[in-house]
Amino acid sequence: MSDPDPRPPTHPAAGWNAEYIDEFYQRWKADPESVGESWQLFFAGFELSACPRTCVDSDQARDQSRVASLIYAYRAEGHRIADIDPLGNRPDSHPALELSAFDLEEMDLERVFDTGHLGGPSRAPLREIIAILKETYCGELGVEYTHIQDTAARRWLQARMEPSRNRPALTPEQKRETLGLLVDAELFEQFLQSRFLGQKRFSLEGGEAAIAGVHSLVDLAPDLGIDEIIMGMAHRGRLNVLANILDKSPEVIFSEFEDIPHPDMPGGDGDVKYHKGYSSTHVNRNGRGVRVHLTANPSHLEAVDPVVEGRVRAWQRRLDDAADRRRVLPLVLHGDAAFAGQGLVAETLNLSQLPGYRTGGTVHLIINNQIGFTTTPVEGRSTPYCSDVAKMVEAPVFHVNGDDPEAVVHAVELALRYRQEFGRDVVVDLVCYRRHGHNEADEPAYTQPVLYGQIKKHPSVRTLYTRQLLGEGVIDEAEAGSIAAAFREELEGALDAVRGLHPKPLDDTVPFNAWEGLIEPFHTDPVETGVPRERLEAVARALTTVPDGFALHRKIARALPSRMAAAEGDGGVDWALAELLAFGTLLQDGFPVRLSGQDSARGTFSHRHAVWTDTSSQRTYTPLNHLGGDQADFCVHNSMLSEAAVLGFEYGYSLDEPRMLNLWEAQFGDFANGAQVIIDQFVTASGDKWQRFSGLVMLLPHGSEGQGPEHSNAYLERYLAACAEDNIQVCNVTTPAQYFHLLRRQLNRPFRRPLVLMAPKSLLRHREVASPVAELERGHFREILDDPEPPTKARRLVLCSGKVYYDLSRGRREGSVDDVALVRVEQVFPLCEWRMAEIAARYGDVEEVIWAQEETANRGAWTFIRPWLRSIFLGIPVRYVGRDAAASPATGSMRVHRREQEQIVRDALGIEAADGEQ
Repeated sequence: MSDPDPRPPTHPAAGWNAEYIDEFYQRWKADPESVGESWQLFFAGFELSACPRTCVDSDQARDQSRVASLIYAYRAEGHRIADIDPLGNRPDSHPALELSAFDLEEMDLERVFDTGHLGGPSRAPLREIIAILKETYCGELGVEYTHIQDTAARRWLQARMEPSRNRPALTPEQKRETLGLLVDAELFEQFLQSRFLGQKRFSLEGGEAAIAGVHSLVDLAPDLGIDEIIMGMAHRGRLNVLANILDKSPEVIFSEFEDIPHPDMPGGDGDVKYHKGYSSTHVNRNGRGVRVHLTANPSHLEAVDPVVEGRVRAWQRRLDDAADRRRVLPLVLHGDAAFAGQGLVAETLNLSQLPGYRTGGTVHLIINNQIGFTTTPVEGRSTPYCSDVAKMVEAPVFHVNGDDPEAVVHAVELALRYRQEFGRDVVVDLVCYRRHGHNEADEPAYTQPVLYGQIKKHPSVRTLYTRQLLGEGVIDEAEAGSIAAAFREELEGALDAVRGLHPKPLDDTVPFNAWEGLIEPFHTDPVETGVPRERLEAVARALTTVPDGFALHRKIARALPSRMAAAEGDGGVDWALAELLAFGTLLQDGFPVRLSGQDSARGTFSHRHAVWTDTSSQRTYTPLNHLGGDQADFCVHNSMLSEAAVLGFEYGYSLDEPRMLNLWEAQFGDFANGAQVIIDQFVTASGDKWQRFSGLVMLLPHGSEGQGPEHSNAYLERYLAACAEDNIQVCNVTTPAQYFHLLRRQLNRPFRRPLVLMAPKSLLRHREVASPVAELERGHFREILDDPEPPTKARRLVLCSGKVYYDLSRGRREGSVDDVALVRVEQVFPLCEWRMAEIAARYGDVEEVIWAQEETANRGAWTFIRPWLRSIFLGIPVRYVGRDAAASPATGSMRVHRREQEQIVRDALGIEAADGEQ
């Protein structure tokens, strides 16, 4: 609400009297919304322990209000002077926290005031109040939380921070366990450095407390009802996390350093060791278990963020956790420079509360090295903290000193409890340092000599914590030495086993049972995907039945009878109906369908209308969820205006839900440009790099129709350039029946591969683009379509793909051309060689083979398919017909476009230009 009332004492002002303050206080007690936001914050931040009328006079009330303002200021700004930097860069004071900012003086330090429920006495001298505030908010843990608008969330945090002074109460056993984790983290890095000198490992040294923090989270998680943790992180510290959190055996890690192929490793070219994923089960001290999955991640540091969220959403569906979203936790470890600098962070944060993408909140742990390769914070961000972008979703932020492992444990556990309580994102900013350069071979002193001179002299967190526990009497020197000796012995034994070529069997890396039966090698054997007429009619009936009392838009209603007639055999099935029939029959088969993209519910081209909206009430109805019987769920979500995060989310979803048809639709094909990192790093390469496959479908509207450079081209050539080893499927189909069978084929084969489909625009309503319903009843997807009206004697064979076929067909008909055969390549990759060989045999006596395309010569399929064609059509000239190479994908002039398109048709068919034509 707005703030119509005068400002409260939170903003220091003179002249307030007790009666006036009490008036607002009583209004706030009765109804917090009855006063302005500033008053709400004031009373929420400091609820007076007694009615202001009990104050002796207005001066005392005014002084108490100033102390209330001071308390609120420490809650809001105390982090500015917190001791969170292990290298000692701590400001002594901040103007917002000076006594003078509240019209208080040194002489007021001994006066007694209400403490504002700080977890101690209800009244105390101001000096003691300030000491409590500094201990709570200005120690090794500084907190930003007053930006949160939810009063309940702020109070929840206060109630857990202030009574404990923001310190954990670890038992001696827990302290010894924390020390053990620090020992493991440090010695693991040192062992790798000494035994594999010069090899990159992206050490965690300087941030070893992250291992203690993550371990405490994983240990606490099952006690809070969490069954699965899906992790994502960049390369720094990844090997340490694999070894000390996920318990990946040192033998396997060392064999990767020795470059020894492991007998249990699956095929593929693989990836560097600090990019790989892993899964394991952790059992905590109470005997409860939690599965932890570390997602494989490329060097594009934050690209994994939305992938993690998609995986979590899929797991939540599998575990029937959609209502509460508390059983599966996304945990993402970030670097400070990447969290501040990469836009995918903000995109993924924006997904956090959206209906189709929420996952119940993510715990973000920033390993804040205070440097990005050689770039300092002042060069790398425009905000005070690297975590400031997270304030866009009102996430609380815990800034914690990486040299205080107990504070780290406290911050991480508090963050996890907050997530479980409120279902929102939360950030732990672990401020530490990077002991070596960006990698171990890099020399950081070239660019940061002063900083690295300081780091070189700084003792490790393990050393500091060992001293602390020795001083507390928790351990003695002998115990401290034995902890380290035991771990060194374990590592030496593992290395001896590897170098003796006898590594232990590979740990738990096999995909969970959702993938059982779906890991066969790729093959091109046809799969029958036809559906009996009665089932098609049943789906069409649901698609055309308007619920009683539902006011459907008249244009949509007008189209329903023709859709039903098409299914019953009285008309052709168009593209949209074929799609909906494919979805519906898959739902009947028990396969759920998830479609996500910008405006996908209606469809960019007003063709789909998968969700109806009542014209009077705005309520919605989704026909595909009303097929009757035991059907699976259909989910369609209009995404936020993002490509990278949303495609990453859907890719992640497809990894853990392989028996769902998962589709991402670009509004126009060129929009996928904004998701190129997801396409290149994950979609096309994950099988080869990480042996993780996906059945994701990408719908990319494509076709040169005179609409300018941007929305004409889905950049087919980019996907083809990434094609190898049957990694993806790239199709450009021309009939609704082909589309129907292609979608159904995606889930009816014993393996999964991503499908990249050049989806149509003008063909959605093209009068020739309709399939008889009989073509949906039987058959299968055909990678190559032979000429439906082949000439008696073909002089020329024209091969093409996609929309241009209809231009060529029309040109052949109107030009009375009777010696040119038109063959459509519907699946460009993997090219069906046996089917192409049949075509070559059938047209083996043609004089030439033409590849015709409407894209420019440097785009489209020509450069990819040319060597294939020349190897198949031996002895027959193969040449290109299409637009000349150009820097821009298409012209912006409709006149030029039409002239070019007509020229392509004439050249492909061998038609001479009429007089006066160019």
